[in-house]
Amino acid sequence: MLAGDRLALARLITHVENRTSAVPEIMRAVHARAQDAYVVGITGPPGAGKSTVVDRLTATLRAEGITVAIAAVDPSSPFSGGAVLGDRIRMQAHALDPGVFIRSMATRGSVGGLARATGEVIKLFAAFGFSWILVETVGVGQTELDIMQMADTTVVVFVPESGDAIQAMKAGLMEAADVFVVNKADRPGAPGLMAELKFAAHLHVTSPGAAKDVEWEIPVLAAEAQNDTGMAELLAEIRRHRAVLEASGALASRRRAKRRAELEMLLLDELRVRLKHRLQAGDLARTFDDVATGALDPYSATEAILARDDLLTE
Repeated sequence: MLAGDRLALARLITHVENRTSAVPEIMRAVHARAQDAYVVGITGPPGAGKSTVVDRLTATLRAEGITVAIAAVDPSSPFSGGAVLGDRIRMQAHALDPGVFIRSMATRGSVGGLARATGEVIKLFAAFGFSWILVETVGVGQTELDIMQMADTTVVVFVPESGDAIQAMKAGLMEAADVFVVNKADRPGAPGLMAELKFAAHLHVTSPGAAKDVEWEIPVLAAEAQNDTGMAELLAEIRRHRAVLEASGALASRRRAKRRAELEMLLLDELRVRLKHRLQAGDLARTFDDVATGALDPYSATEAILARDDLLTE
């Protein structure tokens, strides 16, 4: 994969998605090479045209000779756990382009709509050498906000029918979004939605309680992605946001925070696995039974379990 073998990349992604025992060694091997790509998240409500935006944005980048990898996160199949929608259906125009790699991924029950594997797939894309990585997420509303944990710039796509800006504020999108796009802007209601979003964005940036590590007021763009209208402007705003992040040092500090958060997540996951193993082995069965029968309260049981010297040993 590090030598540019696309089939090897696809196979490594399969390892990551299936959580095989090879994953830790894979991620160790790519770590040094997985630092430089710029990650853009594309999110928003269902039917907003996110796939079309990703498709047109990819075409715009490719016209400049920039390589692009796309992780399209789909709803999981209730039967196989795999992605329901296929990458060839989504973006056929790029299927044969050697400068583009597209992978459909299943959420696999992840609450935030992004599988844990997505972050590792982003690293594989970066190690392979892709300059830009686009992550398109399923539109599942408030739980979609964990895109912030993976993307350097987050684009939220709306359509006039998707509701007003107040709902966007309630859903926490002001914290998640770096760029707003009103797609299908030729439809009735688009100017009104844009005006509401602009007002809400201005209100957010001037709010004394707004958490800001960089001075940035969310731009609101009109687009008709199907007709390739507004895509050059979108790319320009993403680049402007990147420049602001880099100049302020916020990009580096955010990436440090993401790496710390990843380590915390891995530690918690490993602890959960080891606790489950101990329980299945019978080591903790008595404590769990005492809690189940009411003989012991959960807080005392937690303290007793955490006090064990062998808790973190295999």
